[in-house]
Amino acid sequence: MKKILITGGAGFIGSHVVRRFVLNYPDYHIYNLDALTYAGNLENIADIEKSVNYTFIKGDIVDSEFIHNLFQQYQFDGVIHLAAESHVDRSITDPLAFVRTNVFGTMNLLNAAKTIWKDNTEGKRFYHISTDEVYGTLGSTGLFTETTPYDPNSPYSASKASSDHFVRAYGETYGLPYVITNCSNNYGPNHFPEKLIPLFINNIINNKPLPVYGDGKYTRDWLFVKDHAVAIDLVFHQGRNHETYNIGGFNEWQNIDLVKLLCQKMDEKLGRTPGESAKLITYVKDRPGHDLRYAIDASKINTELGWKPSVTFEEGLAQTIDWYLANETWLKNVTSGAYQSYYDKQYSED
Repeated sequence: MKKILITGGAGFIGSHVVRRFVLNYPDYHIYNLDALTYAGNLENIADIEKSVNYTFIKGDIVDSEFIHNLFQQYQFDGVIHLAAESHVDRSITDPLAFVRTNVFGTMNLLNAAKTIWKDNTEGKRFYHISTDEVYGTLGSTGLFTETTPYDPNSPYSASKASSDHFVRAYGETYGLPYVITNCSNNYGPNHFPEKLIPLFINNIINNKPLPVYGDGKYTRDWLFVKDHAVAIDLVFHQGRNHETYNIGGFNEWQNIDLVKLLCQKMDEKLGRTPGESAKLITYVKDRPGHDLRYAIDASKINTELGWKPSVTFEEGLAQTIDWYLANETWLKNVTSGAYQSYYDKQYSED
């Protein structure tokens, strides 16, 4: 039985990956390592927690001794590394937290894998999940490819760029078998409501202002999280060693257009008068170093592995809204307490 460690498996993307692997690969044992910080939530994976091929481990990748002992104890055959601080706004407030988790945490995993696999890398794989933000910003045209030079502009993207470089360095220096993927903005069920789509769904439900940064003209490529989980599955099993694959939704939206579409869909779902939710749109002070546009060329993963998005953005957005409306208890649980003070600080109009 293969033993696969998935880090950050109680988080947004991680929970979808854990579920897919637990259900689709009964001959694997999946170990889900998560520190259960604000974005990690065991409710995300409650449906598979009793599966015989699944084990949850609470722990922090920043603890090097703990990580080494974990690898020594379980002798993992593969690592799918998703655990990360991932919110740009938080990285501006506390950049060192991103260095600790995204750089030192990744280093601890690399060192443990290098030590445990040193005598036999056959069948082993270290899969590092990253972001398109490491490439910096695009103008009105062009796409990020796997060979686009790195040019990070926020503490978050700089920390992810650093971790990407260390993964590659361990591959070249120590022969560690790795793959890396850089994905665009994810959306879908179980997303902690600090990112745009779940934040605005929650605010519309509660008739709160919808804080749009600057003029709202920032452009992002949106990827449905379940499609991302499928891509991760394919890359883990079929991707070529020491390769990078970009995963995008072929789906660019300016923030303000996305928000207006979301308002329209929410009015329909909630039975509100058309245009009612759009009245909640409020423009707030732009964040520092805000990248204008991200867009991914995902032709490599399409050509090599046959992956492409399975849903249109409108279909994925409808599924996402339906999930949040059907899971208001989950939403209330994750937006209580510390979330409110963070929200008030982050989105003030000053």
